[in-house]
Amino acid sequence: MHGLNIIGVIIYWLIIVIAIIHVVMDNRQPAKTMAWALVIFFVPVAGIVLYLFFGVNHRRERLASQRSLDQLSKRSMLEFVEQTDLHVPEHYKPVVDLFINQNLSLPFKATDVDIYTNGYQFFPALLRSIASARHHIHIDFYIFEDDALGQLVSDALIDRAKAGVEVRLIYDDVGCWNIPNAFFERMIQAGIEVAPFLPVRFPSFTSRVNYRNHRKLVIIDGLEGYIGGMNIALRYVKGINDHAWRDTMIRITGGIVYSLQRAFLVDWFFVNRKLISDKCYYPKALSNQKAEGALAQIVTSGPITPYPEIMQGYIRVILAARHYIYIETPYFLPNEPVLFALKTAALAGVDVRILCPFHSDARVVEWASRSYLREAVKAGVQVFLYTAGFLHSKMLVCDDTLLTCGSTNFDFRSFENNFEANVFIYDEAQAQEFRRVFLIDQQQSISLAEIPHRMKPSFIKRLGESLVRLFAPLF
Repeated sequence: MHGLNIIGVIIYWLIIVIAIIHVVMDNRQPAKTMAWALVIFFVPVAGIVLYLFFGVNHRRERLASQRSLDQLSKRSMLEFVEQTDLHVPEHYKPVVDLFINQNLSLPFKATDVDIYTNGYQFFPALLRSIASARHHIHIDFYIFEDDALGQLVSDALIDRAKAGVEVRLIYDDVGCWNIPNAFFERMIQAGIEVAPFLPVRFPSFTSRVNYRNHRKLVIIDGLEGYIGGMNIALRYVKGINDHAWRDTMIRITGGIVYSLQRAFLVDWFFVNRKLISDKCYYPKALSNQKAEGALAQIVTSGPITPYPEIMQGYIRVILAARHYIYIETPYFLPNEPVLFALKTAALAGVDVRILCPFHSDARVVEWASRSYLREAVKAGVQVFLYTAGFLHSKMLVCDDTLLTCGSTNFDFRSFENNFEANVFIYDEAQAQEFRRVFLIDQQQSISLAEIPHRMKPSFIKRLGESLVRLFAPLF
């Protein structure tokens, strides 16, 4: 028996050594490599299990063939690539070209934008759009809750499916882990095509539980779309723990809907290998574009692409800022390149402001973010904490010329692990509107620099925050 115990210990330490070598050979950022090495070494057994579930890097995998992606991205949109009188602002041409080269994110002119800053505005608009659908409805959400709101939206989708409208729904398997199968089965029986994203079933796919579809996309008849930070759940209307929910969702129309459609259809192929590239999903009505309206790009990113496209775009925009850059994010756990860009911009005299919630819905994440926020303040970044509720908004506005809104948080997970989607809009009027929204939110916030116990916490709190920060790359 004693000999068996020795053999077991030897096998265990051999597994640890192999796992740590695997982490090191992956050549990720040193901070993330060290964090996983520490977890594997100091957390017996559970460290190995956590790494298998959350740590294995799939960025180099090609889960969708390039030929299929080309068909989805090019064939149906080819006639719309060349747009007459398409003007790209010279200052942002490197950003636009970056997204084209990395993501085939084509810019489209004449984009109209409506902004919704809470669920009371967004969900009635969404239900009206669903009711107006005549050909198809495409929906892609991280969370589709089985509550009063989720049932209301599902009823509206079922009604359109029974009327002959094609309805396709993607939900994230982990985001909806507590939703009963009967909720989605009811929609399937009504004729809706429903697909979970990367379902986690033991033992297959366990190493991909960390790679989730965090996108929030809606396309109605290929003519209008929605993108932003809200999921389908009652808390996005009523709030949580007596705190109002502040979020940002936008409705877009114009040629940019082609790009939103392409993003959904790539995801649809990803989840069930059905290639949909018929031109009926890209209606010609949008090709006769008016001259007015904003220039926009839909940009997606995910762990299976060669580079983190949205993160790269953020860095490019931050370093190109001349006057100001305002950011709203519920979670602030930036990796080193993003934090360095923000500090560089602030030290160069750019007015950099970051708005986060005073209290997060994830306590550990809040503690991990505190040292990052203090570090930003010390470099000249103005940090504000929203006190009128829980801030879940994900947006950035720069120099009254550019804005972006979508599902991407300023944290490791969004930049490196999640499948995300943002719209980048290059337009003075729209940027000024988003700036106005930011300043209204700032009025309902308190400056971090004015909170002594946050800026100068006790030794025990600083130690706790620093220890949690060590594992921030894993959150």
